[in-house]
Amino acid sequence: MQRLCLGGTDVELPDIRSLIPHTGPMVLLDQVISVNEDSLCAEVGIRWRSLFCDSDGVGAWVGIEYIAQAIAAYAGYAAQVRGEPVKIGLLLGIRRYECSCPVFKLGTVLRINVQRVFQSENGLGFFDCRIDDTDGNLATATVTVFQPGDLKSVLDGSS
Repeated sequence: MQRLCLGGTDVELPDIRSLIPHTGPMVLLDQVISVNEDSLCAEVGIRWRSLFCDSDGVGAWVGIEYIAQAIAAYAGYAAQVRGEPVKIGLLLGIRRYECSCPVFKLGTVLRINVQRVFQSENGLGFFDCRIDDTDGNLATATVTVFQPGDLKSVLDGSS
């Protein structure tokens, strides 16, 4: 578990793998950098062994999945705080995914920032998101997600 010092208080950050319902190589993010009741920042280093990597790096289109996993980690953290299990959610849509580069280059460390804008009781949520590197902002998006109380009944059409 990673440790973070906030205002003189030492805080343990959970392993990203404990927060998202992904396993194995589909866990694309490396670690949680910070989290609070409204936002999460995660980090990923672009390496030759990164999933979806080619000789130039990782295509910027993968940024959408980085953002989705950061939102999932935010939801997983909130569930853990409430004493609930991590649940699967659905990405309903991304508006205005704008990226200033076609590829996240090898050796780059990305910070994926997700900020909750709205979340309803029924599980519908909206997030403002951005991907930064050491030089500044690379990508932005507005994301709509849905995490129902009973995903099976939603998928079966019985709710």
